[in-house]
Amino acid sequence: MSDDPRAARAAAEEHSAFSHPPVEPDGTAAYGEHPDQVVDFYAPRGEGAHSTPLVALFHGGAWRTPYDRKHITPLADFLARQGFAVANIEYRRGSSIPAQGGSGPVAGRWPETFDDVAAALDALPALVREHLPQADPRRTVLTGHSAGGQLALWAASRHVLPEDSPWHAPYPTHLRGVVALAPIADFERARELKVCGDATTQLLGGEGKFEERALLSDPARLLPTGIATVLVQGREDTDVPYTVAEAYADAAAKAGEVVGLTLLEGIGHFPLIDPAADASAVVAEEIAQLAF
Repeated sequence: MSDDPRAARAAAEEHSAFSHPPVEPDGTAAYGEHPDQVVDFYAPRGEGAHSTPLVALFHGGAWRTPYDRKHITPLADFLARQGFAVANIEYRRGSSIPAQGGSGPVAGRWPETFDDVAAALDALPALVREHLPQADPRRTVLTGHSAGGQLALWAASRHVLPEDSPWHAPYPTHLRGVVALAPIADFERARELKVCGDATTQLLGGEGKFEERALLSDPARLLPTGIATVLVQGREDTDVPYTVAEAYADAAAKAGEVVGLTLLEGIGHFPLIDPAADASAVVAEEIAQLAF
């Protein structure tokens, strides 16, 4: 056990979040041919649940292969028990080959990670009609944790991308908002802090490609979006420090947009996705505030 109380708390929080067994979905559908191009569906619990808001959920894990959607299924189930319909979206992540000079796998795949997020959201309304008829895709909230929080923010900003970008999409009139949980929301700040082993630089293909690709993928550079956005962040987060969320909120303010930032005292990175933690109730409430 570490003598550092912050490290000990973080380890205990991570253990609690990962102690829950994966929850099997009510259905699964493919949005592409790759094995990772799938969506798991969780129907809202309770008799007579219909026409309920849809939560599109993106898991975290620094865009790296070892971390897939299974670890966030307890949160998906928790949200379903709160009355939401949930789509837990998988996407291609980095290779299992260690990054140059590092001991862990590469973060993300360019452009496949973003190809998948765009394709999944484009396919989602039709998939929901077939596999999750209780959901109302006209009332969609995007949410995601850590790297998944970045993807949720990015997905809500596709209408801001250049029109010749393959990821560009019209303004999402069906989207009620974004609730990003400890998101890697500002790439410049994340790079300065070397968040998750400098995962952001790896995601973009290295320092030489950082600036060019960040223009198309960094949520902080795709503002304003005109989409209601809330960030939920633990002040004691040592994986993605709260200053990353603050940098995004500051960038939004400079762009003339107000972004909500809920800082939870005494909370680190993982309670936000842990159904046993009080922080998960805060997450559900923030989603409900936008969805209903």
